[in-house]
Amino acid sequence: MRIFTRGLVTLAAAALAISPLYAQTRPSIENASELGQKLFQHTAPTGMVLVVVQNNKLFFQGYGRVSYNADDHPGPDSVVRLCSISKILATDLLTKLVLDKTVSFDDPLQKYAPEGVTVPTRKSRDGVEHPITLLNLATHTAGLPREIAYPENGAAHFTFPDYKFRWDWMQHGGLRFDPGSAAHYSNIGFDLLADAMEKATGKSYAQLFSERTAQPLGLKETTLSPTEAQCSRLMQGSRNEGPCTDTTPAAGSGGMYSTPRDMVRLLRYFLGIGSPAQPKEAQAVYFEPSQLKYMGGLSHAGDPTGLGLGWIIINDRNSPSMIVQKTGGGAGFLTYIALNPATRTGIFVAETEGRRRASSNLFHEVNDILLQFAGLPPMPDDKQAHRPATTAEAPKPGGVDPRKTRAAQKAGHPPVNKAARLRARSHSIKKSAPVRKKAAPKTRKAAPAKTKVKPSANSTKKTTKSSHTKRKR
Repeated sequence: MRIFTRGLVTLAAAALAISPLYAQTRPSIENASELGQKLFQHTAPTGMVLVVVQNNKLFFQGYGRVSYNADDHPGPDSVVRLCSISKILATDLLTKLVLDKTVSFDDPLQKYAPEGVTVPTRKSRDGVEHPITLLNLATHTAGLPREIAYPENGAAHFTFPDYKFRWDWMQHGGLRFDPGSAAHYSNIGFDLLADAMEKATGKSYAQLFSERTAQPLGLKETTLSPTEAQCSRLMQGSRNEGPCTDTTPAAGSGGMYSTPRDMVRLLRYFLGIGSPAQPKEAQAVYFEPSQLKYMGGLSHAGDPTGLGLGWIIINDRNSPSMIVQKTGGGAGFLTYIALNPATRTGIFVAETEGRRRASSNLFHEVNDILLQFAGLPPMPDDKQAHRPATTAEAPKPGGVDPRKTRAAQKAGHPPVNKAARLRARSHSIKKSAPVRKKAAPKTRKAAPAKTKVKPSANSTKKTTKSSHTKRKR
């Protein structure tokens, strides 16, 4: 398995390299309560759960309230949305299927497409055809957009696009770059990956996850289909984020629910504490930044030093400070999981949206807490370190309008994405545009006096678009 050897780190050697200065001063995780309280104050959520695992030690605490109108603190059985942390559960399944030879990383997505659907490819300048592979889907290197469309107002979170919609789009959708040549964060890619694993095994994603992950690890409440009792324990932020419902359509990208109690088991599994332990191939590096033309949407928690299967690696991979992490956000939640393999220390945190503005970035502050528990110096400062993280990233202007998308599909035409065309032009992907002659300069007129104009109803509508259009990291 040649591909597995790329970017693996000798953790034993890294552990020996820990600075004695920091190792002597590191706090015990039993004293994490104060650090958690500071994190809660700095990020200003309605409620927060914090789980820390280090070897056989465990810390859990809930902060704030389970919902804005309740007085109870979150507990170990409070239900949270994992959002994009769902992606590393999908790639964990992929790794197992590769190891038992059910699929291969090099399998083209076309092999698992519905009958009659042709998956788009790109031909490079040397005439070589580049298909999308399962590895491309799992590493954000498929050339797919972040989203293909946005749901109508009032739609439940993580229920769109469904299987039919995304595969219909594949008939007409184009790729932003040659698969494997660059990286761009893509939610749709992970839902297509979940579809491929279903086709390969002949089982539903929920059944596959239950048999290969939930049952072996003893996960009781990590699910795509929460019961009424589980929904009654779902943490809520300061806004009504719609119903707690089945999220199978976004199984691979962001639909999973879980609890802090289950996340303890997952952290131990990811860190290799006890048995079973996650296969080392699941956290290996498959793309170096130097191999890619560019990377987009992957630096929320720090600049990547390697791309894994859903996981993003930050810090020097040959040092004990290496962090393997995944961010998430959406439906009023902000979630984060970060591992320091050298010291077998891991943190999971989930927050619900509050009404006060955060004064620090959740992801960066958790990184520093993780390294502090590991007895290591904090993360080097960067441009995003002090920018507050948000529960979701709003759709960018020029994205696909779902009404136009549906109308175009009914007419048999592919949806038009103006922003994608502009980005493609800026990256010199399209070079056939005619050269425009510069117009003669016009004489400037005196600017009229400024008057205060009220925004139109249409512009107000655009800026107050439903939170259901916001998507997960």
